Parts: sequence; C-alpha cells; structure tokens
Amino acid sequence: MKVERPLRLHSQLTGPRIETLRYASGDEAIRAALYEALSEPLFADPASVRPQLEKLVNDWGKADADTEGDDEEVDDGGAKKSLAEGKKKKLLSEATWKRDAMLMDVANKLRKELGDGLFEDHNIFLKQVEAALKKIDLKPSVADLKLIVSAASWRVEDAARVIKKVHLPGKGGRATSIKPDPLRGFFEEKIDGKTCTVEYEPDSELRDFEQIPLLEEGGIEAFILREVLPYTPDAWIVEADTKIGYEVSFTRHFYQPPKLRTLAEISADILKLEQETEGLLSEITKGATA
Repeated sequence: MKVERPLRLHSQLTGPRIETLRYASGDEAIRAALYEALSEPLFADPASVRPQLEKLVNDWGKADADTEGDDEEVDDGGAKKSLAEGKKKKLLSEATWKRDAMLMDVANKLRKELGDGLFEDHNIFLKQVEAALKKIDLKPSVADLKLIVSAASWRVEDAARVIKKVHLPGKGGRATSIKPDPLRGFFEEKIDGKTCTVEYEPDSELRDFEQIPLLEEGGIEAFILREVLPYTPDAWIVEADTKIGYEVSFTRHFYQPPKLRTLAEISADILKLEQETEGLLSEITKGATA
C-alpha cells in the first residue's frame, strides 16, 4: 500500500537559482566548458559561433582520451573521452541552447516583476508567477514553467503544503461533490472564505510503502490510524495503488538447516586433535634433544 505525504516548498527567484537554468537541458559539465570558451553568443546567437562549437565538440577528449564513442565524458583515470554521436547532436543543436536561454530570460523577467524576496508559501508564489506572466504577456509551455518553478524552489519541512487541486463548492453554496476524507488525501480547507476540499501534491522523497497483514483487525484504516498517523499526521493512502497478495517465506517453509554434530562427536574430535598435537610436539622435542 502506498502512503503519501504532502510536498512543502519555499520559493525565491535569486540570481544563482536562475543561473542553474543555463544548463537545464543536461550535460552541465560539458556545456559549462563550452560556455566558458564561447561566452554569451553561445546562448544569444548559437549560429554565430557554430564553426567554433563544432570544432570544440568534435575535438572533445581527442588529446587525452584512450577510447572513443563513450557516453561518459571522463574515464576512470580522469581523462576526457570523446563524445557519443547522440550527445554531440544534442550539444550542436541550436534549439537546445536557445531553449535554455529562453528559460533564463523568462525567469529574469519574473524576478523583475516579483523581486527576489522569499516566498514561504509556494501556493502564493505560483499565483503571483501566473499573474506576472499574464502581465508581461509571456506563455511558456507547462514543461518550461515547471523547470523555472523547480529551479526557484526547495523543500522545507514546516512550509505550507503545496496544493494540487481545489474542489470548490457548488452553486448557491452547495457542498462540493468531493467529500473530505483525509485518510485518502482529501482535506477540508478554507480558501478565500469558502470551505473546499483540497488535494495536495505528494512528495516523492517522503513516499513510503506499508505491508499490512490480510487479517489485520480493523483492516487498512485501523493500521494507518495506529501505526502511521501518530507519527506523520499529514499522510494519506493511495487506494488505487493498493495491492492484495501473499508473501511466501522460502526460508521459513523450505530451508533445511544442516544437521548439527552431537557434543560427543565434537569432544571426540577435540581429543583426537590433542593427541595428534602431542605427537608432533614429542617429535619436535626429540629432534631438538638429538
């Protein structure tokens, strides 16, 4: 049975965090070396430095690599290796460099609108990011926005829980069709003065799995209430990922331990060894006397 806990984040659009987006497409070590060699034109106008970029990528590791075509850029001895064709293609792609430049540009424009202050509630941060993007008329893709938000955010144990979905009340103040059920991840919260049912983003790093005996008294709910919630009161179960099965202990049912010798057998072996030892000592002593 899968047990989830909510994601809790702080967010801040600082210069160093935005800078990490420069290599959002991966291969940071190689791309950093290429950027050091070719500077800002590599991101602003990759076509203008295409010949130099091709030479650097094609010559990567030729001077000190013993093997070629390896995906790894460094061998066991610390020497650079030549690059695999797939990696070369990615490093030579203008679209890849322009995408990372775009991510940094959008993040810097958001920073200009929102400042570099700390957001202790990630939900407020997301709302302000959305409003700022509308104001400056930018529409990054969902994937690109996720990268920007991720770069500006980090886990904090006591931060506000990150909201995944809000089930609003119906018209006329009628209750939402989704009833609160904290044990299954549906929590009752007040948002803008309205009582809503809220689902939170799960934190994959806090995810856990429990094995519950089939004949557990009170079933899954009793087990969670007794063994989980007293220690992690914000946890919930994911019934869709609950599986019923059997665990067979092969050691318990099929293992046959070797038969142990009796004390009499062990004593006999010890006496025999003592006798052999005494004989050896006698021969050694006799030889020394002669």
